[in-house]
Amino acid sequence: MNRRNFLGMAGSVAMAAAALPNLASAAVTKADRDATHGLKLGIASYSLRNFSLDLALTMAKQLKVKYITLKDMHLPLRTTTQERQAVKKKVENAGLVLMGGGVIYMDNNEEQVRGFFEYAKDAGLPTIVCSPEPAALDLVEQMAKTYDLRVAIHNHGPGDKRYPSPLDVLELVKNRDSRMGLCIDVGHTVRIGVDPVAAIEQSASRLYDFHMKDVTEATGKGGATEVGRGVIDIVGVLKALARVKFPYHVALEYESNGDAPLPGMIESFAYLRGALAALD
Repeated sequence: MNRRNFLGMAGSVAMAAAALPNLASAAVTKADRDATHGLKLGIASYSLRNFSLDLALTMAKQLKVKYITLKDMHLPLRTTTQERQAVKKKVENAGLVLMGGGVIYMDNNEEQVRGFFEYAKDAGLPTIVCSPEPAALDLVEQMAKTYDLRVAIHNHGPGDKRYPSPLDVLELVKNRDSRMGLCIDVGHTVRIGVDPVAAIEQSASRLYDFHMKDVTEATGKGGATEVGRGVIDIVGVLKALARVKFPYHVALEYESNGDAPLPGMIESFAYLRGALAALD
């Protein structure tokens, strides 16, 4: 996607924003209350996967978010220390806080896994969102200790032979080093029939990243849709995250309309912000 196409898309974004219901206007927010309830609402850059890093950062500004997790199309795995640090600087100059990187898939290979931790260290990523081979967990734990970085293992729902449910991850990490944790993907969690609120509450002490989205069905056939249009109890999920005082990234991972994601992302953030502002 080049800059001309991006600018052309801006018109449709403006129209989409104007057409959205004013969800936040229904919420009465007291002046002394944090409208986000302490949640760090941001984006997983996979949402902007068809755009360069520069355009993705520009779009993040339009979305008025402070936090971002980078996927490897925006921070390639095979880069030098200097290139990684340059990306970190670019993100910071855009006024964003870099919360992590991933999802990164890991084999049971010491050289490879060490390289991924070096990548994260060089780029200033405090959390590695990943899907390691179960046989590699001892190695990943060792590297987490060595580099003092959090690991958030991501569940991928039906069809994921490694970690279909966040509870599968929790069972494997709960007795390991405290840096070993999980990233709940709420869409995949609901698609496999697990209650996301219960999963949040059970895993709160090991929950280091959260992928926010909505899906059309609570089955393996469920597809991606704008937040608020699907079957997930988004309000219940936000309440649970606020209740456990979740301190890490709540990242919108918008998987629809890869070539023109901004209208759907604007709608999703409007729903999330309105719902947060209306929470007790």
